Amino acid sequence: MEEAGQKLKRVRERLRLKFRDVEEASARIAARHSNDEFLVALSRLADIENKGTMPSVYRLYSLCAIYRLDMSDVLSWYGISHSALPADAALVQHARTHPVGFRPQDGEIQVPLALDPGLDLSRTVFLSRLIQRWGKLPLMLLNNLDLRSQRYGLIGTDDWNMYPLIPPGSLVVIDDTRRRIASSGWTNEFDRPIYFLEHREGYMCGWCTLREGQLIVQPHPASPGEPETFAYPLEIEVIGQVTQVAMTLGLQNPRATRS
Repeated sequence: MEEAGQKLKRVRERLRLKFRDVEEASARIAARHSNDEFLVALSRLADIENKGTMPSVYRLYSLCAIYRLDMSDVLSWYGISHSALPADAALVQHARTHPVGFRPQDGEIQVPLALDPGLDLSRTVFLSRLIQRWGKLPLMLLNNLDLRSQRYGLIGTDDWNMYPLIPPGSLVVIDDTRRRIASSGWTNEFDRPIYFLEHREGYMCGWCTLREGQLIVQPHPASPGEPETFAYPLEIEVIGQVTQVAMTLGLQNPRATRS
């Protein structure tokens, strides 16, 4: 903590800013946001620099703005690595399916790793090539995709809806520009679009049929799931179409487990 404070001090001194300059600059930021938490008072700045006091997220923001520092870099001075977020998140499993908010620059995530040698990362594909081994999937690996139109989701450990195409625990890539429900254009289950959806109780993946204001979400016939019907768009929203999946092989069919 002291080292981080000293680094902030050195940056301030290189800019030839006095404590009063920093306080006044932070006051302008606080006024702009109508929030006094952004204010870095003289005594607080002295404690941050000389006593190793950890600044609040608001004060840290102000200091980064005043000193023209990247906030991720400054957090790393305090032992908080922004790039470790996906890897740390992978330590926690959730039973419910949910979207993933990490961006490619957030580093790596420990997931089942996908990539068929013939897969062209520069174009979007359907779920016709599946994953073969476990490993770290660097989110930067997806750099050639249009990241502005890509989102990520994790299939919950209790979500067998699209098994065996998308087993529980899979990481999926979602193209949120593809929200229109297709009614034709596929010849087999691997080509049929799978959609990532949000409803009042959470998220789900499935094949979809839109009929007279009703959206029918259909699970894979090998899964234990049953079709569900929602009033569309009142009760359910299409987040986008699943375009890639990272999964682990060898999961046991839950029907076989019960029999």
